[in-house]
Amino acid sequence: MTADHFEETMIALLDRVPFELFTVELNTGKRIEIDHSRAALVRDGKAVFVGPGGAPHWFDHESVTQIIEAPTSVDADS
Repeated sequence: MTADHFEETMIALLDRVPFELFTVELNTGKRIEIDHSRAALVRDGKAVFVGPGGAPHWFDHESVTQIIEAPTSVDADS
């Protein structure tokens, strides 16, 4: 994914009103569920997301396989 495409996509998803969860899948297979619009920062093809509990997740455009416009976690009550 190019740096420009990554940044444009991330910003568009973070700016949605109302905000909706989305998932970033890395080339390692790890998936990061972005659960809040103000918990991520994107700049120059790089991003950091601060997850629940304050755990930071660093990633960049080269490490992203896809951005999924939906959460990937499954509710245990489903």
